[in-house]
Amino acid sequence: MDKKADKKPKEEKVVSEDIVEETVEDETVSKEEYEAMKQIASQFESLSKRMTADYQNLQRRVQEEKVSWIRQANKELLLKLLPVLDTLMLAEKHVQDKGLSLAIQQFTKVLEDEGVKKIDTKDKEFDPMTMECVTTQKVEGKTNKVIEVIRVGYILDEHVLRSAQVIVGE
Repeated sequence: MDKKADKKPKEEKVVSEDIVEETVEDETVSKEEYEAMKQIASQFESLSKRMTADYQNLQRRVQEEKVSWIRQANKELLLKLLPVLDTLMLAEKHVQDKGLSLAIQQFTKVLEDEGVKKIDTKDKEFDPMTMECVTTQKVEGKTNKVIEVIRVGYILDEHVLRSAQVIVGE
């Protein structure tokens, strides 16, 4: 026989004001036991909600850490590539070659697509947060202004990737 078909429906009867009896296959539950079970169920529900929130927070933290690791790996790679770009730009000053100029343009475009921006320094006020003063020169009217850029500086995600090396006027 099917056990589900044999089960009697839940019946509730009030014996007195203090005792509520529920009968399921000849089992009775007092009001105190019912309230205790209800409280336990509430505690399990609360625990379940907290565990779900903790799990969602964990997922968010793991995702943020992954993004951080990727950014750090990208930063390290970009720092290795910047000297190569410097060498190409130096070679372009001595050799006028359209192929070399095109390669530098493509290289620069890739860096820009990855969020790397040049630090604008020419004729700007010296900024120690983004620039490194290599030397100073006496130039009238150019006190504390960038006179020449020795090495281009770059910013990645609003943080200095590499500071610009400059000559500053005194």
